[in-house]
Amino acid sequence: MAALYAKGQRSIALGASYKATGCAVTDTLPPHRFGRAAFQLALGELIPWTVDRYLLNADYARISFRTLGHNLRPSSWTWDDDAFGTNQFAHPYHGSLYFSAFRANGYTFWQSAAPTVVGSYIWETAGESQSPSPNDFINTSFGGIVLGEMTYRLSNQIVNNHTRGVKRQVSEILALLVNPMNGFNRIIDGKWGKTEQNSHERDSTHVLAEFDIGARKFRADHHGRTGWYGHVRLTYGTPFENYHTPFSNISVNGEFGSDDSSKVNILFVYGSLAGWWLSKADRDPQLLTLSANYDYVHNEAFFYSAQSVKLNWLASFRLNKYVQINASAGAGPILLAAVPDPYLFNGRNYDYGAGGGMYGQFGLTLLDRLSYRLNYRAGWIGTINGNNSRYVLQAVTSELAYRFYDGLAFCSEFGYFHLHGDYQKYPVVTARYPYLRFSLRYTVDFN
Repeated sequence: MAALYAKGQRSIALGASYKATGCAVTDTLPPHRFGRAAFQLALGELIPWTVDRYLLNADYARISFRTLGHNLRPSSWTWDDDAFGTNQFAHPYHGSLYFSAFRANGYTFWQSAAPTVVGSYIWETAGESQSPSPNDFINTSFGGIVLGEMTYRLSNQIVNNHTRGVKRQVSEILALLVNPMNGFNRIIDGKWGKTEQNSHERDSTHVLAEFDIGARKFRADHHGRTGWYGHVRLTYGTPFENYHTPFSNISVNGEFGSDDSSKVNILFVYGSLAGWWLSKADRDPQLLTLSANYDYVHNEAFFYSAQSVKLNWLASFRLNKYVQINASAGAGPILLAAVPDPYLFNGRNYDYGAGGGMYGQFGLTLLDRLSYRLNYRAGWIGTINGNNSRYVLQAVTSELAYRFYDGLAFCSEFGYFHLHGDYQKYPVVTARYPYLRFSLRYTVDFN
């Protein structure tokens, strides 16, 4: 269920810009500040523990040498039964702080990945009295790396060092909220509010943002529910440029709304890791990319989360000046997925599993006004921890949008989720979750 690279109502003009050799254009990184990075990673461990221990008075935060000795034994590892949102969203976010502690202190993407794994291991063994769990370790490490690099790049994009006044202060605060570690370092380094040159990466990277507000209706267990929702789709960079640099192309698909189960209903993150040309033709560039993906869905009708790696085919076809087609497809292993289980397992309403996933996407734009997008996603997952089962998940979404004014469009979307669970000891479960939504969209092209 990867977020795709579709560019919204107005297709990005590829032109000669993607004819580059693919060599990364990078800014000079600041010197490595290992001491400060290690200190900030330690803060990422200590602050949550302090809140849990002394403000929330949580039992699991009562650690000792005895709990540490127990947790350091490899035989102590066990899958936990925490709430879905805690395991699948809170832990990846926590891991993003470990990642950003090093990324914001001069280290590259790959150099920052190792401390994220170390930070996750320290928390599992020394941050809680509970036995360490493999699901938390994977979610915090892999999910932390994906969310960490995404938020680090977006926070740098938010702040324009040429601006001043209220606009500058608002952007600094927003960037701090997006990536606290990076914002904290801007304060320490005296960059907060200071007028200076932007980085080349900040000024040259293309960002497209779509903001939707509207109404949606979905069905679950034969009951319908209607409510408002907001939707944000961000595309950072283009897939055809600088593709050897990890996360030079990012897609973020987020949704929130009037839902009792979770305020964050959807978060899909796609980050490119590497790319290889298939065709450099001006009118039909085609590229293979390797990507890291984080998927999170949580609403009253349906919940699901997965972390995966995919090989993707991306293509753009300019048929004439009136017609543009974007297409993509991909497949790869699902490293860890959380799938709803109505039969419960040790009180937990979802199972952990691994398997494979695939997707296909087609986008058509006419006269730079009318656009249509069709997406199909599927996953095949076998249970690792939970009730012995095999799952098949499928999703189809279809969106039609009409741009009636510069930057403004009416949109309608129909979606359909299908879950089939084949259990060894329980009856087969087949669940369908259709939804329909209408929205007003505002598109901003930061080119």
